[in-house]
Amino acid sequence: MLSLREKILDRLFGRVQLAYTFKKHIRKFMTEFKQGLDKMKPAEQTHYLGILPSQLAAASDSEKLYSLLTDYTFIKAKLSASEVQALIEDYDLATSSDIIISEQKADQLKLIQEAIRLSAHILATDKSQLATQLIARLMCFESPDIQALLAQAQHQTTPWLRPLTPSFTPPGGRLLRTLTGHTDWVQAVAITPDGKRAISASSDHNLKIWHLETGEELATLKGHLTYVNAVAVTPDGTKVISGSWDNTIKIWGLETGQEIFTFAGDTFAVEAVAVTPDGKRVISGSWDGSIKVWDLTSREVIFNFKGHSSFVQSVAVSPDSKRLISGSGDNSMKVWNLETGKELFTLIGHEDWVKSVAVTPDGEKIISGSYDGTVQVWSLSERKQLFTLGKHSSFVQAVAVSPDGKRVISASGDKTLKVWNLGTKEELFTFTNHIAPVNAVAVTPDGQRIVSGSSDKTLKVWHLETGKENLSFAGHDDWVNAVAVTPDGTKAISGSGDNSIKVWNLKNGQEIFTISGHQDWVKAIAITPDSKRVVSGSGDKTVKVWNIETGKEIFTFTGHTDWVNSVAVTADGTMAISGSGDKTIKVWNLETGEELFTFSGHEDGIKAVAVTPNSKRVISASGDKTLKVWSLGKEKNILAILWNLAVKNLLFTLKGHESFVNAVAVTADGKWAISGGREHNLKVWDLSGRKEVFTLAGHADAVTSLATMGTKAISVSDDNTLKVWDLLSREVIASFRGDSALKACAVAPDGVTIVVAEASGQVHFLRLEEGK
Repeated sequence: MLSLREKILDRLFGRVQLAYTFKKHIRKFMTEFKQGLDKMKPAEQTHYLGILPSQLAAASDSEKLYSLLTDYTFIKAKLSASEVQALIEDYDLATSSDIIISEQKADQLKLIQEAIRLSAHILATDKSQLATQLIARLMCFESPDIQALLAQAQHQTTPWLRPLTPSFTPPGGRLLRTLTGHTDWVQAVAITPDGKRAISASSDHNLKIWHLETGEELATLKGHLTYVNAVAVTPDGTKVISGSWDNTIKIWGLETGQEIFTFAGDTFAVEAVAVTPDGKRVISGSWDGSIKVWDLTSREVIFNFKGHSSFVQSVAVSPDSKRLISGSGDNSMKVWNLETGKELFTLIGHEDWVKSVAVTPDGEKIISGSYDGTVQVWSLSERKQLFTLGKHSSFVQAVAVSPDGKRVISASGDKTLKVWNLGTKEELFTFTNHIAPVNAVAVTPDGQRIVSGSSDKTLKVWHLETGKENLSFAGHDDWVNAVAVTPDGTKAISGSGDNSIKVWNLKNGQEIFTISGHQDWVKAIAITPDSKRVVSGSGDKTVKVWNIETGKEIFTFTGHTDWVNSVAVTADGTMAISGSGDKTIKVWNLETGEELFTFSGHEDGIKAVAVTPNSKRVISASGDKTLKVWSLGKEKNILAILWNLAVKNLLFTLKGHESFVNAVAVTADGKWAISGGREHNLKVWDLSGRKEVFTLAGHADAVTSLATMGTKAISVSDDNTLKVWDLLSREVIASFRGDSALKACAVAPDGVTIVVAEASGQVHFLRLEEGK
């Protein structure tokens, strides 16, 4: 007979055996899945990947489903075979109430699902970014299953760029997804009464209809001739109303996307539109200060309100459809009777334009947002200001009220949205993911989500009720315009539109300290060969030299009369070169601070400068579409010296670009120069032959910065991408996509670590992996 101890040990052994058998069973399932997938034809793979998760869910096989959804092979294959939304929806199967799965595992699946959703706008454009996106968004989570997934993701078969730091927005916050497609500012947004669709109006002359659950762009409404500034939806959800600077108001069918008719001929530069809650009338506010009330059935003007002394920026209607509230550039709001056409009263209190107005669902209060930065609350019945709810650090562009009337959301030129408790006057939280002024905000009818539109050309969908404030990784508060890596490979230096310079530990991506002293944007950064000094160029027209260890200023070089857009240092460390919007290049002695030369000859501002490895020549890139090659006067030959004097150090000009040349770099052997500019292409030049060798095409927007490493070139662009080019095969071998325009890049001495500057304020640290 077994003793108690033996019984306990036997039971424990049995459990261990069971767990071992179970894990073995799961491993066998995943092995068979991968082997089977490899043997299938593409059409078979698509079908299999489409039905497998639902089959496992139907069988309540939660462990196999969990293993599948945490496996990189499955995620990659499913994304390759379908649209990203189909992959996202697989995770809903595993976290539904019908599937018995532990809370901990459910949380892991939600993090992976949210990471994919946050990356959906990038993956929809380029599915090859999957590994990079998952790593950059999930590497901060210590879960063994997530870390195992990321380890799998690192086994790529082709060259790719691996994030070294978590520099993308992680899951778990309030940001749900980003909607991209507009090519200019998003000026206004409205949500359909069923909460399923959002309609955006843009300076690109178009409106777009979006599916809020999937992020899919359903239709583009084309017909306006210029900026579309305002949009509204009829209460029955059948029509879209838009107002434009083309002096028209258009009515569109929401289901068809077709224009139904146009209100025109009696208006001017429409700034605002609204529909009465009874759905019978359309209100428009115009640049000429007038407000028109249109009958939606007869298409006639019912009233033409004139009383504002400046443009009308916003209009809102009370829930009973009886009163109209207008906000104007004359700093006031007016309340009008929509039954009699009479002005009832004027509300005065803002110190600048009233840009947005909203009415609470109970019809009792008016919320206003102004260019004075404040959000104010007014009593409609008492005809007076009640209180200032709060203030942004820049102008307020839009306000909205939640359906329960308890919260106010404000959108601002400070790039943020703020959520306020209307009862307690407390600021609840701030949304900080847009990188340009937020121009529009709307709340879904269920009060669960908000949709914002920005000058960064995107819309963002946010959780209003759930989620924590998004983690904010170290970065700048404005565009990062320049980056450089110290020659000793220990630090990266960045310069930003927030006027600061940051010094980073290259190994771990941690900020070491910030250098302040410029009075305007830091536009350019260079580092001396001894890694001891930083040279910066700024919009304040100065060039400064700093001690990289202490952050102390050593010199300030003055003399430029416009922004300093680019700086470089000679390989021997004796000279700094600066290029400015004043069309000149200046050469400075780094030991004495003395100005040595000024090179003149370009017909437009200097966008970039580079020095050849032998320190003898400078190459400048300009808005005049050319590059020029200059002598730094280091020749010892008397004839060469005399020649430099005769030609004012200008050796030759390279012509071939069709627009601004924004960037230039030189290969390590000094044989080739590479340039890029507004026309999206890179050009490779033979410096000895003084001619273009070939052109590299692939970017979809302006090239902003270039770097070289051996026989490879790195380019970054306003199209949000970084491309690694093999100069011998003339092919892109790896790419990286940011959340916004990429403005600068630099390569570390190891030839594989790349630092990238983004307009979002983030600095990305990447490693070029060859693939296995």
